[in-house]
Amino acid sequence: MRDALRKANRIVVKIGTNLLARDGGLDVEAMARFCDQIASLLEVGKQVLLVSSGAIGMGAMELGIESKVTEVRMRQACAAIGQPLLMHQYRECFANHGITIAQVLITRYVLNNRRTYLNLQASVETLLSLNVVPIFNENDSIAVDEINLAFGDNDRLSAMVASKIDADLLIILTDIDGLYDGDPKSDPHVRRIAVVPKITDEVFSWAGSPGSTFSTGGMKTKLLAAEIAASAGCSIVLAHGNEKNVLPRICEGEDIGTLFLAGKRLSARNRWILNSAPRGTIWIDEGAVSALRRHKSLLPPGIVGVEGFFDSGEVVAINDIAKAVTAFDSEELRKLMGHHTADITSIIGSKRRDEVSLPEDIVFLD
Repeated sequence: MRDALRKANRIVVKIGTNLLARDGGLDVEAMARFCDQIASLLEVGKQVLLVSSGAIGMGAMELGIESKVTEVRMRQACAAIGQPLLMHQYRECFANHGITIAQVLITRYVLNNRRTYLNLQASVETLLSLNVVPIFNENDSIAVDEINLAFGDNDRLSAMVASKIDADLLIILTDIDGLYDGDPKSDPHVRRIAVVPKITDEVFSWAGSPGSTFSTGGMKTKLLAAEIAASAGCSIVLAHGNEKNVLPRICEGEDIGTLFLAGKRLSARNRWILNSAPRGTIWIDEGAVSALRRHKSLLPPGIVGVEGFFDSGEVVAINDIAKAVTAFDSEELRKLMGHHTADITSIIGSKRRDEVSLPEDIVFLD
């Protein structure tokens, strides 16, 4: 199974906070090692996109803050201070190999909005065609709603990036050497899981508590990330970043860390719907649920409630079973719910299509 990793051409690498911090500052030597390894992958024709944690931690260290930063405005300030420090050092390290880098700061909104998502996708494709290494991070200094809720951690951000740009392989480097079937810190008899064919409830039960002082992720966030990437047909490897030459060795198929096998690749549009944060919820009756299961459209008569405020064209939840793109905004749906489709024009004052969501705009969560 790991031999297939040799064929991976487009690779997303995520480097965790703990791997970049040392003695209250940035571990320049560690960063240089990662850049050297990425350069070696580029030399053999791979495309590499980097998702780097550390901006908030770097900013906190610059300010002399030693405790975990939890207050939103202070996290934003630390991110604003730390991000240029992080990028300056990456530029220095990659310049030693003649490699140009690009900073790509995104928020969850960018990926939720279809137009901005497609613009981002086009920009990244252009950067890769120019042999530039895009370095992603969440734009924490402005992401008020998302800073602790949506992405909240770069594990899931890296999976979103891998999904959106059709990566073959996502490598998550952290300070643990893989997934264990228990807590290796408290139980010496647990074993490392070499390969996970599919993430199940049992696999999630092995996840421990969140990470260290400045990181926001734990094993659970890494499993959630693996689920996102697997739905895009992307393999995932979770490994210890301090393992010597870890990136080239993973790409050569060595038994390092834990390999999560790729699942069936959903269409790009379905992945966008599935991985977008819903802007609200449309509640429907059992008859409508049955119709959707038979690949029918969602119509106003089956709607029994509307929660939240959203525009037409945005992704919403349908009960707790699906996500969908709605053709009507929340106020229109509140007026239309329970009414026959023949009444749409008279109720909202303009001629519109009958369907709230077409079958191709609905993705079931199971």
